[in-house]
This record gives sequence, structure tokens and C-alpha cells, in this order.
Amino acid sequence: MAWLVLIISGVLEAVWATALGKSEGFSRPLPSVVFGLGLLLSMAGLAFALRTLPVGTGYAVWVGIGAVLTVTYAMIFDGEQASLLKLLFLAGIVGCVIGLKVLH
Repeated sequence: MAWLVLIISGVLEAVWATALGKSEGFSRPLPSVVFGLGLLLSMAGLAFALRTLPVGTGYAVWVGIGAVLTVTYAMIFDGEQASLLKLLFLAGIVGCVIGLKVLH
């Protein structure tokens, strides 16, 4: 259960990170609200998962999922430049997250 909650929390990290960028310094109400709710739910899920999982592993997985999804969203929808090297490094993060799960 902790791993499932951790994965969902990692997805929510990407939601709040993306919403933060779209809030334009909290001047846009909807992205600002999405940021706040996403942050609250993401942190609550991370805290729940860390009751069972080691802090280092849980945090690394949470950040890895959030980072990969945030960059992927930005490349697909916001015009961030994609390159073979960027995709390779993102795949490396995914591989590391999977490796941490396998080792735990």
C-alpha cells in the first residue's frame, strides 16, 4: 500500500510543480488552487508512505517520479525542447526508481 501511495504522491508532485509554473507567481487563481491542493495531497501521501518505507528510498522515488513527469509534460505540452540525451537521462531516472523498488 505504501508504494502505491508513494507513486500517486509522485504524480501529484508533478501536478503541483506544473501548476506552480502556470500560476504566474500565484496571480492566476485556478493554477494557484491546483498547486495548493496538489502540494497538500502530495506531501500527505509522502508522509504516509514514509511511515513504512525508508526516508531516503521514499524521497528519491517521489522526487524521481515527479521530476520525470514534470519534464515530460513540459516537453509535450509547453514546448520544452526534447533531445535524445534528455530522454536518455529521464530513462535513467526511471531505471533508478525501478531499481530502488526492486532493492526494497
